[in-house]
Amino acid sequence: MEFRPCIDIHNGKVKQIVGGSLRDEGNKAKENFVSEMDAAFFAEYYKKDGIRGGHIILLNPLDSEFYQITKEQAVKALRAYPGALQVGGGINDKNAAYFLEQGASHVIVTSYVFSEGRIDYAKLEKLVEAVGKERLVLDLSCRKRDGKYYVVTDRWQKFTSEAVTEGLLDRLGAYADEFLVHAVDVEGKASGIEEELVKLLGSWEGLPVTYAGGVGSFADLQKLKEYGRGKVNVTIGSALDLFGGNMPYHKVLEFLIS
Repeated sequence: MEFRPCIDIHNGKVKQIVGGSLRDEGNKAKENFVSEMDAAFFAEYYKKDGIRGGHIILLNPLDSEFYQITKEQAVKALRAYPGALQVGGGINDKNAAYFLEQGASHVIVTSYVFSEGRIDYAKLEKLVEAVGKERLVLDLSCRKRDGKYYVVTDRWQKFTSEAVTEGLLDRLGAYADEFLVHAVDVEGKASGIEEELVKLLGSWEGLPVTYAGGVGSFADLQKLKEYGRGKVNVTIGSALDLFGGNMPYHKVLEFLIS
């Protein structure tokens, strides 16, 4: 179980938001924290501790008036810690190589590989052809509906018909190097983890998986370690002291090493 840091960028600023509040219209989101520091600052902060495998997420869509300044911040972070951070948000087969050239270790993709709510394997194969399986992370961020966790796309606003199951992980595992899973209903709330989802991810024998969403205490981390069987990596956003929360960054690192 590893700590995987995050740098979420919205309207050109490093932020922590309530995931389910994100809206394309008006570029709005409920904010938990807005940093005065740029994205490169956080990349350099993680670099000094040698923390790798974190993700930079561009939260504005490609057609947003803020996309360009958000991308500029992401590129600054990638260049500050080359080869160590993943990047996602608006990634497709045409622009993926650009982000790798700027220093990303992997590109993270969700929305591009879905069409009409289902996986578009032709697009997925295009991505693999463009960047290689070993540099692709599939984001299976999900929300619960009718007792199942369904993948959501377009900055977590649209439900797909694809439920997160071991079968889905098996099928998509042939195309990717890792999975990233945001539990969107608790994302940014520091209100506790989605235990059922973590148990599912921990029971699967396959690629590395990073879980994000709801971690608000060391008790939550202990549950994540237990239910994820020590295999599921973790991202902590709003609860981390770097983003105005109550969980000290270095104590988190010590807890996960112990």
